[in-house]
Amino acid sequence: MKRIAGLAAALICALAATAQAQQQYPNHPVKIVVPFTPGGATDAVARQLANKLSTRLGQPVIVENRPGAATVIGAQAVADAAPDGYTLMLSGSSTYTVLPALKKQLPYDPLTSFAPIAIVAMAPVVLLAKNGLPARNAAELAELARKRTGKTGLMYGTFGSGSAPHLAGEMFAQAARATLTPVPYKGSAQLVTALIGGEIDMGIDTASSAAPHVAAGKVRAIAVTGAHRSPQLPGTPTFAEAGMPSVSMVGWYALVAPAKTPAPALATLEQAVAGIMQDDEIRKAFAAMALEPVSMGPEAYRKQVTEELQVFGDIGRRASISLD
Repeated sequence: MKRIAGLAAALICALAATAQAQQQYPNHPVKIVVPFTPGGATDAVARQLANKLSTRLGQPVIVENRPGAATVIGAQAVADAAPDGYTLMLSGSSTYTVLPALKKQLPYDPLTSFAPIAIVAMAPVVLLAKNGLPARNAAELAELARKRTGKTGLMYGTFGSGSAPHLAGEMFAQAARATLTPVPYKGSAQLVTALIGGEIDMGIDTASSAAPHVAAGKVRAIAVTGAHRSPQLPGTPTFAEAGMPSVSMVGWYALVAPAKTPAPALATLEQAVAGIMQDDEIRKAFAAMALEPVSMGPEAYRKQVTEELQVFGDIGRRASISLD
């Protein structure tokens, strides 16, 4: 009996200590893993959040870059981390929906490996055309693409197979009922240079990267994805305005924790992030990066992931896009 009583007392103490630790969360530094190299948009978003989150949590919040394998290395590290609220991940939708939709074997699942905290930003893309192309809007471009299908099909620049520009291009091709030829480039600079030089007919890029070239008259902006016009390209209609609402590829950034992270820790993080996203300073910083600051909680994340897995999976099958 004494032994049983002793074990019971130990168990009660352990549970009490766990509860106290959860109530005290956070009591040491928090780490945000970014599965990209430093200097990019994802890294910039994470550092903005980390700075504000540190103030709200009263603990240092550090950013750790873990690039590699198209974000899989960093994502797996977070999925396998202790679910205690001290290891988080900030990544783009390529990690949460594009890869899982187009790659069969992944060491994580976007719905079961992570506990979502919030989607914090949306990133629309813009369809660009070279200046000499005889099409001034999405309808004219779709008509031209149909005429060229099977002959000298229109070529459009992407950031590689399965990238956001590739998927957006296939969405446009399906909406236009045409066949387009994707041409991969290593990044925005190469893509825009090729478009200006006439190597390709169209290109798909982020609004922030494209806006200076559009303003300088070097390329033409045809339409942007998203629910609203881009502040960087106010004269460019959305695809919905252009009569092509199915062209809906919008990147986004979400903060997540490992699955099974304690509810009290998640609640603390959700509340902190919701408050941060109302901060004028961070909203201006995001807007300067051509990102739409948002505060969309766990249910919105699950809905977004579920819908995009279906959409991107369908596009991948129709266009024979695979990352395996």
